Amino acid sequence: MSAGVLLVNLGSPDSPSVADVRRYLREFLMDGRVLDVNWLLRFCIVHFAILPRRPKHSAEAYREIWTPAGSPLVVTSQNTRDKLRQRLSVPVEVAMRYQHPSIPDAVGALSRHGVTNLLLIPLFPHYAASSFETAVERVLEVAALAAPRMRVQVEPPYFDRPDYIAALAASAQEWLEKHFDLLLFSFHGIPERHIRKSDPTGRHCLSSPDCCEISSPAHATCYRAQCFRTVAAFAKKAGLPASKYAVSFQSRLGRDPWLRPYTDHELARLPSQGVKKLLVICPAFVSDCLETLEEIGIRGRRTFLQAGGAEFDLIPCLNEHPLWLDALENMVKGFLATRHSP
Repeated sequence: MSAGVLLVNLGSPDSPSVADVRRYLREFLMDGRVLDVNWLLRFCIVHFAILPRRPKHSAEAYREIWTPAGSPLVVTSQNTRDKLRQRLSVPVEVAMRYQHPSIPDAVGALSRHGVTNLLLIPLFPHYAASSFETAVERVLEVAALAAPRMRVQVEPPYFDRPDYIAALAASAQEWLEKHFDLLLFSFHGIPERHIRKSDPTGRHCLSSPDCCEISSPAHATCYRAQCFRTVAAFAKKAGLPASKYAVSFQSRLGRDPWLRPYTDHELARLPSQGVKKLLVICPAFVSDCLETLEEIGIRGRRTFLQAGGAEFDLIPCLNEHPLWLDALENMVKGFLATRHSP
C-alpha cells in the first residue's frame, strides 16, 4: 500500500474582500460541529444575525494582517507542507477544512499519486469537535466518496507529545529570556456546552473547579483538560514557576458561556494587578492567523496598553520552526514504521 500525508488546518477566506469573508463565514458557521444547534435555527442565526454585519468587520480585520502572498494561515501551512516534502519520501498535501486549498482537491491529488494508506495530521494539538473532529470527519467523508480504497489513519491530539512541547518551548525561548512579569497562555475558547457534550461519562467535565486535575476517561476528548496539560508540560520544560504564568481563552462568539477566564477581560485586568510587562503565547494554533495576529497582536495589545500595561509581546506560533517540522516528521516516521512492521 502506498503511503501519503495530509495536513489539515482550519481555513481562511480567499481574500479580505467582504464577499470572500462572507463566503468563508457561511461555510464555517453552518458546520453543525461549530454552531451545534438544529439546522433551521443555525441557518437563521447565521444568515439573519451574523452574515448581515460580521463580514464587513471581519474583512477589515483580515486586511490588517493580509500579506502579498495571501492569508498568513494558508501561506504558512503551505510552506510547512513544502518543507515536510523535502524531508520525506512520500506525497504530502495540505488542505483547509473551510475554503481553499480544499480537502476534496487534496484527497484527489493524493489519490492520483497512488496513495492508499493516508496519515491525516489535523493541525490542532487539542481535541475539539469544532476543530479536530470536524476536520477528521470531513476528510473521512471525502475519502469514502472520492478514494474508497484509501485507508485513513488519524494522528491523535498531540497536546503533550514531548517533541511538540520541545518545539513550543524552543520557539518561545527568545522571549522567555527577557524580563517579563507574566506569560499568558491564550487558547482558543469553545462553549462550555461543547466540553460537556464531548464528555463520554456525562458527569465529569466542568462538574467541579478541579475536574481537569482528576483522572478521567473524559480527558481523551476534553479540550480544557488538554490545554492545561500543554501548559503544565511547557512550564516544566521551560522551568517556569507557577507565579509566572496564567491561562485564558479567546475568540468567543455569542452570549452562551464559554471557557473562562476570557482573554480580553484578562488583558484589561492584569495591569491593575501589577503586570506591566506581558508575554502572550497561543498554543492552540500552530500557524499564525487572524486570531493571533489581529485579535491578540493588535486588539489585545491595545487593550493591555490602554489599561496601563507598559510592554506587550506576542510570541509567534510554531509556524515553520525546525523543531515543529521535526515533530511532524516524527509523526510520519512512526506511521511508516507501523505500516512496515510485521
